[in-house]
This record gives sequence, C-alpha cells and structure tokens, in this order.
Amino acid sequence: MEITLLYLAPLAGLLSILFAGIFARSVLKNDPGTEEMQKISGAIQEGAMAYLNRQYKTIAVVAVVLAVVMFVAQLGSKTIFGFIVGAIASALAGYIGMNISVRANVRTANKAKEGLAQAMDVAFKGGAVTGLAVVGLALLGTSGFFILYGATPESVDLVVGFGFGASLISLFARVGGGIFTKAADVGADLVGKIEAGIPEDDPRNAGVIADNVGDNVGDCAGMGADLFETYVVTSLAAMLLGGIVITEYGLYDNAILYPLMLGSAAIVASIIAVFFVKIGDDNHIMKALYKGVAAAAILSTFAFYFITDALMGNIQFFYSALIGIAIMVLMVVITEYYTSDKFRPVQSIAAASETGAGTNIITGLSVGLESTGLPVVVISCGILAAYYVVGGGMLGLYSISIAAVAMLSTTGIIVALDSYGPITDNAGGIAEMANLPESTRKITDALDSVGNTTKAVTKGYAIGSAGLGALALFADFTHKVGIEKGMLSLDNPLVLVGLFIGGLMPFLFSAVTMKAVGKAAFEVVNEVRRQFREIPGIMEGTTKPEYGKCVDIVTKAAIREMAVPGIIAIVIPLFVGLVLGKLALGGLLIGIIVVGLMMALMMANGGGAWDNAKKVIEGGAFGGKGSVRLVTRSRIHQVLH
Repeated sequence: MEITLLYLAPLAGLLSILFAGIFARSVLKNDPGTEEMQKISGAIQEGAMAYLNRQYKTIAVVAVVLAVVMFVAQLGSKTIFGFIVGAIASALAGYIGMNISVRANVRTANKAKEGLAQAMDVAFKGGAVTGLAVVGLALLGTSGFFILYGATPESVDLVVGFGFGASLISLFARVGGGIFTKAADVGADLVGKIEAGIPEDDPRNAGVIADNVGDNVGDCAGMGADLFETYVVTSLAAMLLGGIVITEYGLYDNAILYPLMLGSAAIVASIIAVFFVKIGDDNHIMKALYKGVAAAAILSTFAFYFITDALMGNIQFFYSALIGIAIMVLMVVITEYYTSDKFRPVQSIAAASETGAGTNIITGLSVGLESTGLPVVVISCGILAAYYVVGGGMLGLYSISIAAVAMLSTTGIIVALDSYGPITDNAGGIAEMANLPESTRKITDALDSVGNTTKAVTKGYAIGSAGLGALALFADFTHKVGIEKGMLSLDNPLVLVGLFIGGLMPFLFSAVTMKAVGKAAFEVVNEVRRQFREIPGIMEGTTKPEYGKCVDIVTKAAIREMAVPGIIAIVIPLFVGLVLGKLALGGLLIGIIVVGLMMALMMANGGGAWDNAKKVIEGGAFGGKGSVRLVTRSRIHQVLH
C-alpha cells in the first residue's frame, strides 16, 4: 500500500472543510435585509437550533448507553472511541450546515430584490457549505482512523466503530427531523391554506415558523446526517472487501487505499464544480444546477482513470467506477422525470385533481409505485455490470463496492443541491411574511419550485447509493460470520422467517413514523385553530400569532416519537441474530434491502410528485387553486343541496 498517498485522503477532507468555511463566509457577507426580515429569520434560527440542541442531547444519552453496552461486550476501546467520534462528526456536519442554512435564507430573499442570478448564487453556496462539510468530515474521519489504527487490512475492522456512530446519528436525525418537518408542514397548511384560505407562508398562520424550521431540520440536518452515514459505511464496505482481496487472495495491494483516493479526487472535483453553477441568459435554474453536477461527474471520471491506472494497474476497475457515475446520473434524471412539474407524472396528478381528492390520491399512488421501476432496473443492471466486468467472485463484489463509492463520491455537490431546497423555501416564506414586493416573491417562488425537485433528486440518489452500499456490506457480513454459498436457501425455514421479518420492518417503521406525524400535526392544527379563535386581531394583521407554541409542539413530538422507530431498527436485528442465528439474520438483511429500497423509492418520488402537482395547480394550471374545476364531488353535492 502506498502509505504516502494515503495521507492525501485526510488532506482532501480538510480541504473540503476549508472551502465549506470559505463559502460560509461568502454567504454571511451578504446583507440580511430589513429589520422585519431579520426578525423572521431570527425566529427560524432560534427554533431550528433549539430543536437540534434538544435532539442531540437525547441522542447523546442513547450513545452513552450503547458505548457502555459495547464496553460490556468487550468490543475494544478503539472501536468505542471511533463510535463516539463518528457520532460527534456526523452531528457536527449537520450543525454546521444548518447553522449556515438558517442564515442564508434571509440573505437569499434580500438578494432576490437584485435578480434571480444573485439570489441563486447565495442559496447554492449556502447549500454547498453543508455538502462540503458532510464529505469533508466523513473522509477525514474514515481515513484518519484508518491511519491512526495502523493502516493495515486488520485495522479496517476497528474503523467500523466510526461508521456505527455515524449510523446512530443518521437514524435519529432523519426520523426526528422528518417527523418535525412533516407535522409542521401538514398542520400549518391544513388550517392556514385550506380552512382560513390564506397563503402558504402568511404571517397570520401560527404554524408558519415551525414549517420553516422543519425544512431545515429535515432536509438539511437530516439529509446531511443520512448521506454522511451512507458515505462512511460505503467507503468502509469497500475497504473491508479490499482487505479480503489483499489478505485472502493476495491481489491488488492498494485495494484498501483505492476507494479513499476516489473519494479524495471527487472532493476536489466537487469544490471546482460549485463554481460552474451559474444561471445563463435563459434563466433556467435547473440547468444551472445540473452544470455543477455534470462538472463534478466529468472531472471525477477523468481523475478516476489515472487513479485506477496508478493504484490498481487494471483498467477494469475504472469501468466499475464509471458504472457508479452512470448510475448516479441516471438516478438523477429518472427522479427529476417523476418529480418535476414539466413532465407527465406530475402533470397527470394535477389533472386528476379536477375530479376530486380521490382521483388525486389514486393517481399519486400510481405514480409513486410506477417510479420504482426504472431505478430498480438501473441499479440491477449496474450491479450485474460491476460484478462481471472484473470476472465475478470476490473481485466482483469488490467491484460493486467501488461502483457504490464512485456514485457516492459526488456527495458534496448532491448534498449542496438538497440543502439549496430549504434555503430557497425559507427565502420564499420570509419574502411573504415581510411583505416584500411581488417581483421579489416571483424570484423566490421560482427558486423554491426547483428546490422541491432538487430535494427529491437527492432522496433518489441517497436511496440508490444505499442500495449498492448495502449489497457491499452484506457481502462483508456473510464473509465475517461464515455464511457460504447455498446456505441462504429458501428451503431453510430460518432464512424464510428472516426474510419475512426483514420485509416487515420497513412497513412497521413507516407505520410508526407516519402515525407520529399524524399525532403531531393534529396538535398543531388544534393550536393554530385556537389562536385564530381566541387571539383577536390575528386575521386583521394587528396581532402576531404565538409562533413558539407550534414550534414547541413539533419539537417535543419529534423528540418523543423518534424513540420507537429507533428501537425497531436496532432491537429487531439484534434479537433475530442472537435468538434465531446468523442465517435468519442474513435473511432479515436481504428482506430489508429489497423491501426498503422499493418503499423508499415509492414514498420519496410519490411525495415529490404530489408536492409539485400542488404547485402546478397553484400556478394557475387546470383552473387554478379553488376553481370550480377542482371542487370535489362531495362539495358539489353540498352546493346543489
């Protein structure tokens, strides 16, 4: 292994963090706008940081308990130390990103007074802070611990603790943030937009600040922690399989170093790609964002060729990396097709709304279910191509892990796209609440509309990369516990039972989290109704609502309700493994991978399509919001009688 080259990985991580700081400073230099705009932004900042602090305190208790369990189980001080640092690094990435996002929003709104290009530049650079912080800390931690523990094939096992810590934060940050943002969104919209008939971000709505806070804790901190974990564990999977290739097959001495070098090169490519994101004369926002993605992919591909030639001496592994980049591009394109308002799926949902809520729901569900097809075909073709391009066997499994690493290597620019979404969403809300001119609101609305698509694109990317990464991790699992070919047969009832339990878990997990959102939204609805009813002057605009009450409701609900999903994800696999054995656990993991992938794609794409279908109607298409053409059958019946 080229030890001198190994030090380039933590240096690349530090470079990413440095540029995150440079972009953060660039964003904060901009004028935050009027006093009223700063008050609104300050309320969002306060709510977001208060939630994140409470969430991290709760997770810290869980982390301490797990650290004690790991100590009792004699997993070793190095693994436990890595676990603690992994959790801290993941939390820090989310904290840094959200800290800038809740400040970039008001600056984006203020820049919108000058024009579309200026506002977008602030919003995207604000998102880039999160993206570069995530990949920088992930690569720094993974490579740093590998070097610290000896940089040998055996030391990779000790770095697994770092990935476990990242997984802990990811689980709770994604669940808690998701419950917060959806409960606030649904609760605010049900009363404000539907019952009171006021605009989405109207300052008279007591839930509007909670809604804006939720955008940040869910789509910025939550997604950042999610992709931090996926990046780390996928890199570790490739390194673990690389260690097997070296020690048991005596091949490719740089097999562990190779994935770290791919990540290092892609970080540099992502930093350069940020400067490619510029709006042209056509004012096409999505096209400008895709310039950055294309630049990162192309620059990474060139670098991968030379890295592969120098470290592996077998150009077939370059094809593996190329397959990963191709999967990334195709997942982005497919997700945009199913969630952008310019294409058939979203248009069909909007059109179905002409005949009522029932046909809207049916069409939306069908779009979500349909959207699983092409991504699964792409992932399946990618797995087969990566496996056979190097001849199959253990090298084939290692090749699949390299495809996953290459796909995730562009995480910096992809997370920037995701975090751009809540920044522009908040910017629109601030423009509405601060009564900025209509021309400004048009610019923030245009940025926000694209932001819905970028958030959906990131989810598709995260799901696809997790699918590839899970297969690589599963391969290492079967090797570590001694599951040989033919042992995971459906003739074995333990395997079948494990499959059923694994397939059940995503449904159970989804049921619990959706119920939690419903309960919290119910409380928000009643609170907003109470304020409309009991506080005089809200509808006239002479009295401000008590925004903090709704923020407090969803904060408490998110912290309280994230416990059960966390228990499901941690306890059930442990129970199956300890009680039913390794074959049942293997079946469980297969069930989770297959069913979880399908459900995640269906929910993410279906939700994004519904959201943008709503915006199509609000934009005036199909008769527009509230038109006779969109009145439900039951409402027509009421009018006639």
